[in-house]
Amino acid sequence: MKVYISATLRQFFGRNSEIELQIPKVTVSNILQQLTKQYPDAQKGLFDNGNLRSFIRIFVAGEDWTDVSFHEREIADEQQVLLLPLIAGGAPSESIISDERRKSQSLDGDEIERFSKHLLLRDIGVPGQKRIKAAKVAVVGLGALGSQVIECLAAAGVGTLRIIDFDSVALGNLQNQVLYTQRDLKRPKVASAKDRIRSVNRGIAIEDEKVALEASNALELISGCDLVIDCTDNYKARYMISDACVIAGIPLVFGAIYQYEGLVTVLNYNGGPCLRCLFPEPPAPGLVPTCAENGTISSLPGIVGSIQANEALKLIIGIGEPLSGRLFRIDVLNLKTELLKVARNSTCPVSGDNASVTAVENFDYEDFCGLKQENTEIPVETISPEELARRIADGDPLTIVDVREPHERTILRFSGAVVIPIGQLERRKRELNPEHDTVIICKEGKRSVLAVRTLREAGYLGPLYSLRGGLDSMKDLILSGEGGWI
Repeated sequence: MKVYISATLRQFFGRNSEIELQIPKVTVSNILQQLTKQYPDAQKGLFDNGNLRSFIRIFVAGEDWTDVSFHEREIADEQQVLLLPLIAGGAPSESIISDERRKSQSLDGDEIERFSKHLLLRDIGVPGQKRIKAAKVAVVGLGALGSQVIECLAAAGVGTLRIIDFDSVALGNLQNQVLYTQRDLKRPKVASAKDRIRSVNRGIAIEDEKVALEASNALELISGCDLVIDCTDNYKARYMISDACVIAGIPLVFGAIYQYEGLVTVLNYNGGPCLRCLFPEPPAPGLVPTCAENGTISSLPGIVGSIQANEALKLIIGIGEPLSGRLFRIDVLNLKTELLKVARNSTCPVSGDNASVTAVENFDYEDFCGLKQENTEIPVETISPEELARRIADGDPLTIVDVREPHERTILRFSGAVVIPIGQLERRKRELNPEHDTVIICKEGKRSVLAVRTLREAGYLGPLYSLRGGLDSMKDLILSGEGGWI
């Protein structure tokens, strides 16, 4: 029996993507028991107080077997078992653009020539292209996925694009965010994207919103749109967008990427599931790394973003079978794809039969996504990059623990640091000297906070500090130090 481990969980399973298990009776319960026995670090990643964490789904032969009612059913040897955390069918449908709006559009001679490849397709033709022109689509997030989505939709002739992002272009964006060039460095992403869209198709109306999506403005930002495409890179934004779309009654095309793996689905469409139906809550901060912490191969956003754009066009034109009730997964490293069945949860607090969340602004997303520090949480002391650099230069007795992944350490090495993955901290705490200050380092300062709390919960009493802002915040200090301690 082979169990496939999603990329975001492999840190708990010795970096393995597939694990061969020898079990007399193959059930979900026995698989989970054997996995945690074979890989003790997986206990923390998979379970919380003995219960399977709610951001993890278990699929058997493409069917969702997450519910405990399935866990004692016997599984055939040839059936694939997949553990899939959030990184985040039906018959052919009608268009989300009404006939009245379609008929109000016209195509001039230039447009007929420009979109001739669409017009030659029987399922699209002139009526379908008019629907595309009539559509108003919001794209939230102009990073790697958003770049590809916008390129595709602009080329396809979507009439109005509302682009939403608060960030500016950085050098690290140029690897996989195809909208931008070196000329765009430090420019707002919405401004650069607007220029790019105009260079592709000047006939498109562009509504640019240089704002951060928050609970207070989420509904306003998607108001009046026919469709929303989620190209964000954090859990808080993803849940806000999904909830806002359910409340506003707007379909949502969801996409997510991590390292070599991508997910796409259509949410809140014709009674289909929302994001919380799939993943009732996100992982705790630092438990599952983000793509910002662990990267993605440059080709992956193009593949996943193109599929998102394709799903958007299918909904606009009214052709094909949307990915509603189905989750498309691609692993580009092993070139594997799967279509996993997902269903609406009747008890979901947002889209269920008795929804309790009826307004975005009335829900505490900071608390829900674990971004708010409760009074009951163990407080974490931090150290600034400048203070750490000074103490190293002064030769102070320090223990520096690096909890980053191996590939991160090859990019930026911290000489003299003790390397301990988060999952091993509890059983390796005796390697630390409680008489010395211990500083935990990671890339952005999120995993180090989790690491400090893990050690405190394990009973470690020595002084502990999290490097504020992670090694990202030390780059200038590191480079100016001529590599003396890196």
